[in-house]
Amino acid sequence: MIIVTGGAGFIGSNIVAFLNQHGRSDILIVDNLQKSDKFLNLRDLKFLDFLDKSEFRTALGRGDFHALPIQAILHQGACSDTMEYDGRYMMDNNYTYSKELFHFAVGRGIPLVYASSAATYGASIRFSEHPDNEKPLNIYGYSKLLFDRYVSQHCSGVASVVVGLRYFNVYGPREGHKGRMASMVHQLHEQIRNTGVARLFRGSGGFADGEQRRDFIHVADVARINIALMERKPAIHGVFNVGTGISRSFNDIVTNLYRAMDRPQQSTTYVAMPEGLQAKYQNFTEADISALTSLPGLNYQPTSLEQGISAFVLAKEAGL
Repeated sequence: MIIVTGGAGFIGSNIVAFLNQHGRSDILIVDNLQKSDKFLNLRDLKFLDFLDKSEFRTALGRGDFHALPIQAILHQGACSDTMEYDGRYMMDNNYTYSKELFHFAVGRGIPLVYASSAATYGASIRFSEHPDNEKPLNIYGYSKLLFDRYVSQHCSGVASVVVGLRYFNVYGPREGHKGRMASMVHQLHEQIRNTGVARLFRGSGGFADGEQRRDFIHVADVARINIALMERKPAIHGVFNVGTGISRSFNDIVTNLYRAMDRPQQSTTYVAMPEGLQAKYQNFTEADISALTSLPGLNYQPTSLEQGISAFVLAKEAGL
């Protein structure tokens, strides 16, 4: 059995879909469906069982899973709202919960692959996995960084896989439930579909209008990397950036969306950035993926933005 926490969410459900495509349905999905329409992501997926996150944590603490044959834990569950200001809530979801899973996994010798975030870099202009570059700008980024550090301090002598993945800007199908936290690819697609016009921020951080740059990675690449590292032998420990290694502008997204949607490109509307966002906004990210690509046998070939947006539009047309 494979446990996927956050399995009804954006990345988690794509991981489950990837496992299904490769003949695996012995999956326990853990998530919280209280306040969203994430259940829509589960309708076409095959899995063994579903547990609410609170039930799962209680069962884990009681020892209910100690006798079960668990092949791996893919821990995608987290509060990912970068505008969440309740620090206690964020730390319980992203730090304490993750520590519980870590100790369970290493105590049983179960591979653990967990979601970290490029938000750990925050104000940095360098994006390699080094403490000097870790400058989170919000409690979300800090909660992820603190768990990365906790794992690093407690992995001595651990025989099983323990890997954190610092996702950069992930986009793809199954993120319609995310609202304001959905990727800019998703949000711009909705703008063009509904109004015919894309809206982007005016220039900031020395970048011209819409020319702020991010490393955009298709969720299918993220799913593949999770599974590849879950099965890694001999076991490895560490934190790895997951991106394409190439930054692209938001204007590039708009151009590619119009092309993939087969619509004539209109003039983009540029709007002022909200005042409360300016101090916490990353104007540029570009993953240094050399640590990931240097892993023997991984053969990681990132999907280009052009390929990814084309696949994204096809998936949207299919109702995903």
